[in-house]
Amino acid sequence: MDFSAWFNAHKPAASARSHAFLAASMWTVVGTVLTLVGVRWVISSSLPHAWLFVLVAVVAGVLKSRFVLERSAGRAMERIRGRGDGRCVGGFFSFRAWVFVVAMACLGRILRGGLLPPYLVGLLYIAVGIALVLACCKLWAGWYRLGSDA
Repeated sequence: MDFSAWFNAHKPAASARSHAFLAASMWTVVGTVLTLVGVRWVISSSLPHAWLFVLVAVVAGVLKSRFVLERSAGRAMERIRGRGDGRCVGGFFSFRAWVFVVAMACLGRILRGGLLPPYLVGLLYIAVGIALVLACCKLWAGWYRLGSDA
């Protein structure tokens, strides 16, 4: 039996618009959760002027969004559009992007394990979370455009 043929016949396929929705949703949810958890950890620490540090992390997140993640979101939307409908539901990101997602999750787990104090991890979470939430706007715009193309 040819596994490739069997998989292609039975894969959970989705439209390009569904892929865009999944990508945008993932960035939105992960970014929001990281930001909220990060703010909680920083504010609950005994760090003097914690809100000032939160503000610095937000600015870092804005810069990361503008100079790094917006391009990544644009590439993800190009990939989704280029692949078209009927592709495997998990294919809204490339294999390389999924490896990066897993690596970031593992790094987050390592950092939470005590490598850094919670308020520093919180600041990193805020910066990454804000960057994801801002950059996901490109994915949501791409999702909307895919719906208006139909």
